[in-house]
Amino acid sequence: MRSNSDILIDADGTTHAPAGPDARIASFVPSITELLIDLGLAENLVARTQFCIHPADAVKNITAVGGTKKVGIPKLKDIAPTHAVLNIDENTKKMAEALRAFVPSVIVTHPIEPRDNFALYRLLGGIFGKSREAEALCTRLLTAMSDLEAFARDLPVVRVCYFCWKDPWMTVSRDTYIARTLALVNLESVRHDDTVRYPEVVIDEALFEETDLFLFSSEPYAFSPEEIAAFAKAHGLPPETCLPIDGEYTSWYGSRAIAAMAYLRRFTETLPHP
Repeated sequence: MRSNSDILIDADGTTHAPAGPDARIASFVPSITELLIDLGLAENLVARTQFCIHPADAVKNITAVGGTKKVGIPKLKDIAPTHAVLNIDENTKKMAEALRAFVPSVIVTHPIEPRDNFALYRLLGGIFGKSREAEALCTRLLTAMSDLEAFARDLPVVRVCYFCWKDPWMTVSRDTYIARTLALVNLESVRHDDTVRYPEVVIDEALFEETDLFLFSSEPYAFSPEEIAAFAKAHGLPPETCLPIDGEYTSWYGSRAIAAMAYLRRFTETLPHP
């Protein structure tokens, strides 16, 4: 994504014109729904997914029209949005094509590392007349990232297997937003695959040998404390090497990334180190 006061180009290479104050926005990315509200655009949001849950007081007034992979097209047509915001990882090409048939402006995003949030803030702020608010978020994120970088400078590398799904077990490759967020505090993802962003994982002895810490995310699959304890017991692992982690702070780009920096520090400070 590239943006400045004159050019607003999304992750799909589409150039967008600034919208007027009457823009009607449908957001199909939970973290971006939160970002749009934090930019001061709650009144412009007319549709969201059922997974857009933050901030609760604001989203309860926005019509839910489906999920991130499937949307109720007739319902959305009645709402008549002028803009739809999508993400390459979270939404499908088929969904984007369906929306382009009747939504005048479809904005595609694809942050793959925390620093991409600066361009994301400026892109959406530039399109929807909130550049000042976007720059304020940029300043806050820069400060938070700088503070975390100073904290993490002398941290040892910890090899982690970050589970985001089970049946089958799945993790994250190093070119994903999640892995690059973890890397800010020297948590290095194992089982990287150059060809698959979210590879399946075989639970075997080799995995245990190359992994210092197993992390169990709260989303998209919400691992329960019982499941985490059962995994540790089944494989003879010390409980302190199998830990829950808040997936909203590791995977939600947008304004959530600012609070994520403090969360990563708190989380890392409690870890056992090899």
